[in-house]
Amino acid sequence: MTKPSSYSIVTMVIFLIYLMSKWISTYSELWPNIGIPPITALLLGR
Repeated sequence: MTKPSSYSIVTMVIFLIYLMSKWISTYSELWPNIGIPPITALLLGR
């Protein structure tokens, strides 16, 4: 096993988790402003 490649993969995974947590936090803040009914209507409309 080469250490640099595994280290880069771990770094990428941590970065992706960080981005996802940031995205979820911003969306959870925006949900009350937008309103859940339009989102459910869009999901059910598909």
